[in-house]
Amino acid sequence: PIEIQFGKKMDSITSILDRSCQNRPISLPLPLDQVLRHYQIKGVAWLWSLKQAACNPCLADDMGLGKTLQILTLLIKEKNETVSQEPSLLICPTAVLENWKQEATKFTPTLSLYIHHGIQRLHGAKFQKEAKKHNLIITSYALAYRDWKELQAISWNNLILDEAQNIKNPQSKQTKAIKSLSSGFRVALTGTPIENHVGDLWSLFDFLQPGWLGSANQFHHSFYKPIQTYGDQQQIKVLKQLTDPFILRRLKTDPDIVPDLPEKIESKEYCLLTKEQVTLYESCLAKSLE
Repeated sequence: PIEIQFGKKMDSITSILDRSCQNRPISLPLPLDQVLRHYQIKGVAWLWSLKQAACNPCLADDMGLGKTLQILTLLIKEKNETVSQEPSLLICPTAVLENWKQEATKFTPTLSLYIHHGIQRLHGAKFQKEAKKHNLIITSYALAYRDWKELQAISWNNLILDEAQNIKNPQSKQTKAIKSLSSGFRVALTGTPIENHVGDLWSLFDFLQPGWLGSANQFHHSFYKPIQTYGDQQQIKVLKQLTDPFILRRLKTDPDIVPDLPEKIESKEYCLLTKEQVTLYESCLAKSLE
């Protein structure tokens, strides 16, 4: 049984995390020490502690709680406190590439950033040379697979996956390509660590801590089938014990979080159609009504 197979390893990891993840004060780069909310400071301290313990975490905060800012703070802290290091790679959906760029420009302007995207992106030796000039390289999931040769030629300091549910299918070529990249520290960011079923956890941990939850076949027999088919509470408890040390999950409704959140601001933005758009819309509407 997987719980026996990993019992001693679990005790060892838990001991390491207990020693490294105590509520010790953490120094934050200026002016971020005045920007981060209380729970975000805890998140950065947690990420930093797991990196020191050589454990790869999943930051699973609810959407809107600032996973981006916590990661940027971790990276700038590491830059300020490390003499030399390889660049870090962040893979995210294409739709949020610009968001990462804007957040980095606003909160961590001294973090050198390179966006590997678009038809003008560099390849081969030119990419490797350019990448090593920067602290953080950001690319999309699609390009992580398409430009795998360029990315795998570099040993990344940190490998960070935003919207990490994109690797939930362990059989996809994209997932396999990303998992094969070399890195010293790995972080998964996702507001939905379990999106469809408990099997999503296996692929996530196969990226973070390969072998921790056994092989795919072991996981299926020990956890997926008992939990999904029979609702086995004992195996739910065992799986929770195995994964909890590596997952930090906070919700907007948590009593410790609510006081830190600003008041909700709602604003309406009107975007009027052009004359051409109105004509096309009315044409389509007329055809539909017919």
